[in-house]
Amino acid sequence: MVPLFIIFKNLGWLNSYLPLVVPALFGHPYFIFLLRQFFLSIPEELSEAARIEGASEWGILWRIILPLSKPAIAVVVLFRFLWTWNDFLGPLIYLKDEALYPLALMIYRLQQTANSMGNTALAYPHLMAVSTIVALPVILAFILAQRTFIEGISMTGLKG
Repeated sequence: MVPLFIIFKNLGWLNSYLPLVVPALFGHPYFIFLLRQFFLSIPEELSEAARIEGASEWGILWRIILPLSKPAIAVVVLFRFLWTWNDFLGPLIYLKDEALYPLALMIYRLQQTANSMGNTALAYPHLMAVSTIVALPVILAFILAQRTFIEGISMTGLKG
């Protein structure tokens, strides 16, 4: 975290969303390995058949490989969304202005304010309501991606 902080400070990105968004756009080793393993499970015969039919390498990628990879790509997108949505440490380190805080930090600030005022019993219903609202986009994303997950699970038993 310290080298990243120094890099973002030298770039002038502190107290902005750039240190939170830009690294999320690049590959994470976990996702690269996950997609690699999924791509290795796709039968090579499909690509060979497309080459025989005259498809280019880009055509094979766009018309064969990517449509078959929808479940794995959906998992990567959903996990990246979850990790970014629930990130607490990154915004805590890189953001100083409370107006820029994401919802996870705002819940923490609400809890700290309630604890410092001594009325935690009154704050817990509000904290639970806000936590429910924060969890709704995650639940909605899972519901929207559920069909893709089921397709991926049903495809795992098929032989190429």
